[in-house]
Amino acid sequence: MSAEQVDTVVIGAGVVGLAVARALALAGREVMVLEAEHTFGTMTSARNSEVIHAGIYYPAGSLKSRLCVQGRQMLYAYCGERGIAHRRCGKLIVACNDAQVRELRAIEARAVANGVTDLRWLPRAEAQALEPQLSCQAALLSPSTGIVDSHGLMLSLLGDVENAGGVLAVNSKVNWLAAQAGSALAAIKIGVSDPGQSGDELVLQARQVVNAAGLGAIALAHRTQGLAPEHRPPMPTHWAKGNYFTLGGRAPFAHLIYPVVERDSPSLGVHLTLDLGGQAKFGPDVQWVDSPHDLEVDAARGNAFYAEVRRYWPELRDGALQPGYAGIRPKISAPGEPAADFVIQGPREHGVPGLVNLFGIESPGLTSCLALGAATVEALNGDSVAMQACEP
Repeated sequence: MSAEQVDTVVIGAGVVGLAVARALALAGREVMVLEAEHTFGTMTSARNSEVIHAGIYYPAGSLKSRLCVQGRQMLYAYCGERGIAHRRCGKLIVACNDAQVRELRAIEARAVANGVTDLRWLPRAEAQALEPQLSCQAALLSPSTGIVDSHGLMLSLLGDVENAGGVLAVNSKVNWLAAQAGSALAAIKIGVSDPGQSGDELVLQARQVVNAAGLGAIALAHRTQGLAPEHRPPMPTHWAKGNYFTLGGRAPFAHLIYPVVERDSPSLGVHLTLDLGGQAKFGPDVQWVDSPHDLEVDAARGNAFYAEVRRYWPELRDGALQPGYAGIRPKISAPGEPAADFVIQGPREHGVPGLVNLFGIESPGLTSCLALGAATVEALNGDSVAMQACEP
């Protein structure tokens, strides 16, 4: 079967895939974005907290830390230039006992190491002056944390891609990739399900391919001929589902509220976040499930939220929380393992010309999307962006 020649293909039209496609299009590539669903941004990008993170928690020197801080600055500038709805509402990280106060000091130090220098320590009285319904011993104010209209952001990114000559093809599931070994120039074949009714498979051949398939990125790597097994992360057997519960009525806080989680505590803490319409929601928790399609929220899981939330908001009424929505994190760490860093795996890492795999792009992927786009361009140009290796 003859292959249609294309320049650059990005697989996946979530917020990261679209940001990568934008960066490539603005760098002069002719970009085609292939999306398996009926439109862009329907998976993880549509099922998250929509928070612009400051870059506080991640290990110093990690890609998550570096790209979050860089990406946050880029994202605020981009949203301001394009009129994308967003708000720097700020976040309070709250400590409710002596052990949590000590942990809060450690969080503050980690943030400074990551280049987050605008945090402000608040004793109880100052924190409660900002948020009268808050119960805590101390808090850290992060003024650069915010919220964003993620759909509006993706719409703008797609507009940039199309204005630069790129195209989005929906209902176009990528079945396999095949690198052309021994070719002087990068040449990667792509098997794509025909978006029409024929059921046939189309074959494309691209100079450059970016696997930004999110929850499907690892599976696609396992269907990539020419990619050595040691560069394919293990196939997930469990999926990290996050459940959100919404609060009926007016939000009790103007800032996002994140409780400190003590080290070695079985509690994960329950965050309070806000949307641009002012509705408060709590979550996500972590529920390991057997399928990435398990998106129904079990109302009974809300029972555990009440005690956690009442640590910092004692006035929460019984029955006030309602099941909201759920999302799946594209993790590459298994249950019980430490959270893994982002993986930007380019030709310098795996030896396949013209191919970049993006693995484990969970939070802060939304915040980092524009920085991830720039880093992917660097990886395709042969620069080593990520130090991460994938264990077979």
